[in-house]
Amino acid sequence: MKHLLLLHGALGHPGYFDFIKEALGAEYLIHTPVFEGHAGLRQGDEAINMATYVAQIEKYCEEHNLGQVAIFGYSMGGYVGLCYAAQFPERVVAIMTLATKLNWSPGIAAREVKMLDPVVIKEKVPKFAAYLGSVHGAEHWEKLCRDIAGLLSGLGEHPLLGAHEYAAIKAKAQLMVGDKDNMVSIEETMAAVKQIEQANFAVLPDTIHPFEKINRELLLSLMRDFFIAKQ
Repeated sequence: MKHLLLLHGALGHPGYFDFIKEALGAEYLIHTPVFEGHAGLRQGDEAINMATYVAQIEKYCEEHNLGQVAIFGYSMGGYVGLCYAAQFPERVVAIMTLATKLNWSPGIAAREVKMLDPVVIKEKVPKFAAYLGSVHGAEHWEKLCRDIAGLLSGLGEHPLLGAHEYAAIKAKAQLMVGDKDNMVSIEETMAAVKQIEQANFAVLPDTIHPFEKINRELLLSLMRDFFIAKQ
């Protein structure tokens, strides 16, 4: 049976992929690795960056003997997946992304980092702070926010995806964005699609950024069409 990696977003967790596992489990062996620092998976002493997560997926695939994989990545998970597909084109047969921020600069990163200040989160959105504590650990979520802020700042200074990397992706791809996503634009997603050899583009109607708000039936229909019907 073929393998499908489901890659979660920053501050997210694999639990929100449970409905995908249930729906596609008959066609794929589904893997939901946890990125370091998330959902109780402690990290080492080194700072987290995007390259850290790409290396983590490489290690995961090697340890589980996954010669070739399909990938679905949400938000940051999509960026990791595209980087992996560019670095190891022979290992990725298909990749689908949703709500993945692809246009990075110092200014863009600075705006995103402002929303990751644990002090502000506790003061302004205490329910979200409590949620992060329940998912990532009450003693760890604040550090995770700071680590992700550093990761985004690093992307702003040195994006890992550019023309060379997109050209290296040989897998069939479908990059998707919600029409009401206030973080990821249709334009930046389309710009990336044009640089990938076998890429399609989709805009999901009435869709905002958070994965928890996704129209599940719509997403499953798109995934079945991309991963199964056209294979």
